[in-house]
Amino acid sequence: MGLEKLTITPLDKDNKPLTRKVKRAPGLADVGRWETLQALFNPKEYTVSKSVPWNPQGTAGLDAPPMQFTMGQGETLKLELFFDTYETRTSVTEYTDRLRKMGLIDADLHRPPMVLISWGSLRFTGVIESLTHRFTMFLENGTPVRATCSVSLREAKDAVEQAEETKKASPDHAKLRVIRRGETLQSIAAEEYDDPGEWRRIADANSLDDPFRLEPGIRLVVPPILS
Repeated sequence: MGLEKLTITPLDKDNKPLTRKVKRAPGLADVGRWETLQALFNPKEYTVSKSVPWNPQGTAGLDAPPMQFTMGQGETLKLELFFDTYETRTSVTEYTDRLRKMGLIDADLHRPPMVLISWGSLRFTGVIESLTHRFTMFLENGTPVRATCSVSLREAKDAVEQAEETKKASPDHAKLRVIRRGETLQSIAAEEYDDPGEWRRIADANSLDDPFRLEPGIRLVVPPILS
């Protein structure tokens, strides 16, 4: 088995590889061309990180207040790519410009494209958050022939895809929740069950005298929906 090279593929609005029409000689039809960029040299390493934000809830008299999960954040992938065209004595911008283009607004998408990073078991779909090119070798005429590119990407997923993965609509275990200012049983039911009409389930589980008046800071049990 030959050496597998890392590839970066820009994606269209349907998350399929982006193609462009390439002009050919007069009389010949235009043809599509994959915009995938293949690394000349695989990276020595890459880093995947993820932040999980929790907010402390204001509860008087506690040294360690209860923590409320707010929302997840996508993973971040960071890597460096090395390009060298000294032996062919051509400009290394042939590669760096293609990478740079993936961080620019696409005329058809009206935004920069999402990209797919593939290498061995790594398959990372996201958007380019930052990109730095460092040119370190030049020909006598100033043509750059060696560059190191630092790339940082943020994970991006379709909302429908994530909903299928998490299956939030049918929680199978009870939760303890601290009420925040402005919350209602309807808004909590919509968040927990994807159905504001399920507010009565929460009201009954907590024996609320006035379900339309919630005091910030009180704790409510959010019961499961059992099939």
